[in-house]
Amino acid sequence: MKYCLLFLLLAGPWAYAQPAPQHNLHFSTLAAVWDEGIPLGNGTLGALIWQKGDHLRFSLDRSNLWDLRPMKGLNRPEFRYDWVAQQVQQNNYALVQQYFDAPYEAQPAPCKIPGGALEFDTRLWGAATDVQLNIATAECRVQWKNGVTLRTFVHATQPTGWFRFENIAPDFVPQLRAPQYTGNKDQAAGGSIAGDDLARLGYTQGTINVHGQTILYRQPGWNGFTYEIAVTWKRPGPGILEGTWSISAHYPRQPATPAANVVRSASATTYANAYTQHTHWWQQYWSKSALQLPDSTIEKQWYLEQYKFGSVARSHTPVITLQAVWTADNGRLPPWKGDVHNDLNTQLSYWPAYTANHLEEAASFTNWLGKTKAAGEKYTRQYFTAAGLNVPGVQTLDGQAMGGWIQYACSPTISAWLSQHFYWQWSYSMDTAFLRRQAYPWAKATAQFLESVTRPQANGKRQLPISSSPEFNDNDISAWSYQNTNYDLSLMKYAFRTAQEMATALSLPQEAAHWQTLEAALPPLALGTDQSLQIKENTPYTTSHRHFSHLMSIYPLGLLHWENGAADQAIIRRSLQVLDSIGPQGWCGYSYSWLANLKARARDGEGAARALQTFAKAFCLPNSFHANGDQTKSGYSGFTYRPFTLEGNFAFAAGVQEMLLQSYAGYIHVFPAVPDSWKEMNFRDLRTQGAFLVSAGRTGGQTDNITIRATQGGKARLLLPFHTWIISGEKGVISRKVKDGFMEISFRKGGHLTLHNGYE
Repeated sequence: MKYCLLFLLLAGPWAYAQPAPQHNLHFSTLAAVWDEGIPLGNGTLGALIWQKGDHLRFSLDRSNLWDLRPMKGLNRPEFRYDWVAQQVQQNNYALVQQYFDAPYEAQPAPCKIPGGALEFDTRLWGAATDVQLNIATAECRVQWKNGVTLRTFVHATQPTGWFRFENIAPDFVPQLRAPQYTGNKDQAAGGSIAGDDLARLGYTQGTINVHGQTILYRQPGWNGFTYEIAVTWKRPGPGILEGTWSISAHYPRQPATPAANVVRSASATTYANAYTQHTHWWQQYWSKSALQLPDSTIEKQWYLEQYKFGSVARSHTPVITLQAVWTADNGRLPPWKGDVHNDLNTQLSYWPAYTANHLEEAASFTNWLGKTKAAGEKYTRQYFTAAGLNVPGVQTLDGQAMGGWIQYACSPTISAWLSQHFYWQWSYSMDTAFLRRQAYPWAKATAQFLESVTRPQANGKRQLPISSSPEFNDNDISAWSYQNTNYDLSLMKYAFRTAQEMATALSLPQEAAHWQTLEAALPPLALGTDQSLQIKENTPYTTSHRHFSHLMSIYPLGLLHWENGAADQAIIRRSLQVLDSIGPQGWCGYSYSWLANLKARARDGEGAARALQTFAKAFCLPNSFHANGDQTKSGYSGFTYRPFTLEGNFAFAAGVQEMLLQSYAGYIHVFPAVPDSWKEMNFRDLRTQGAFLVSAGRTGGQTDNITIRATQGGKARLLLPFHTWIISGEKGVISRKVKDGFMEISFRKGGHLTLHNGYE
């Protein structure tokens, strides 16, 4: 009876899986700047709700609004890895910068571009008194002093946004505002962080036409590209205005449904009906996983990150770019052109998806990489003159290189890092078809490239011609090394190792043996005399830096395992001690998110929680957007600027999950890195490698229940967190075996097992 009661108490919080009201955004007034607006999105469309002067403003965006003109200079015959290596050797690096770095700053495009805005005149309403984002339903509600109310959402599965006003005057109508693409092109450069003025794109200003209760805006772009925004509305009752909007992108030879047709079709239904369809998707999304923590700040931020992830990722939508569907609405291009940054930005953006059980949304990354793979293969032949696959570190929406700091913009190990997401998508789903059709072909082509581009040395070890560690020494010639940096070395080891594992799973023993041989031919990681990971051999980490690229072997790659014992533990512990001792002067917000994951792998729950708290407190805007710099100016970083990017947000969520559940070492470990003060907590349906869903709870500082569900069947290995236990439920369990503190369970597909602490 005791354990039945305990089970009911633990199950109580999960009676419904939706976020709680305390996780919502709630303000007493509308934001006065675009990047603090209420964010809405569906992976294709996005909106930010805020107040611009005396008008309510919806900043409208679409993920594939891009100026895709080629970056000048990258068609030069010198655009080759071996030519760059020659210039480094000849101490002529200024020429490399002139050819391949300077154009990124000098040219406004290729780049992500904004859509436009809806505005509503609120001068007669008084101030907004209540602004809420309900993240469970992805709906924003606003109330004004005079009683006017607004409800608005971006439809979860349709390319439409909706709005409904109540208590408005009969003549109230929306207004469509176009971005200003005309102006002084010669004096409008803002650089990659501030963003160039839109006038530098050289577009002819689009036209806005009003036809009854419909407004249509068409904007021509580069080389035949156009986009269209349409909004239509109706008055279903006294004092009510209900409307819908959409954006369509039109590229030559790529048919797309015009936005006018989309809103015409959508307007046949009602706000209420569309809202019901919309909330069904979000109910399913939130049902995938949940958690409760004793730290309300970290818990709320985790839910806000899950909300934003659900707003920007779908299996059929483009990759998450720097700002995804929330491009700057300030008359300028977004920070760093809003591009596809594989320096770490795309990778960190998908870190939390797998454990949070959002594999379908995570597929937006691997599917997009598959669609642009041919462009990557062409780039590999052009720049590296090598076989196999590597992709640019800075890309356009269609996979073309954009230049920039050549060390990471054209790094030889980009595809190796991206291969981790193919590996994770497979290992967390155990989808053999995905492994055969997508994951292994990517991993194999990447391994073939690395075999081609590396050269055996006199000592028999393989070496890149030149290597770097982003973003150490920035774009200076000193950033290059004739030794493998730990960054490149870790990624090469990982690429060969995962290719071997995938080949083995597909019963390809000869290929697996070949990749194993190549991994063995790589030199060991560079360690200092104190056993800390260095940037490269004889180059310790001595200056605070935002990018922890030398620590890749700890996280995310997991080549060094705390579970391996004293040797690996010493390296991990000492490397993080050095990182802490140098301090955060050079860190950004995402550095703290990454640090939380590193600390969790080192079993330092206190350190992980502290990093997460700092991120949420100092590096986020009121709407939870990651602003890169320390917004409190409290010494958490030397950067105090505020360019908005998303990777720090999503890496934060991954850090929370690493504290609660780890499976990378070949077994399930619940609550591996939580602070001692976290006595009461639980989580539901976090996913592990091997395709198991795990739920667990703690009471009084002790783990007292674990449930494992097998989505595919197979063997799960569990590190038992209690000495004695009660089996309170099981189905589809073939066998159980306990040895040395581990329980190995063989499941049929759909099987489950629930254990409770025996409280010996």
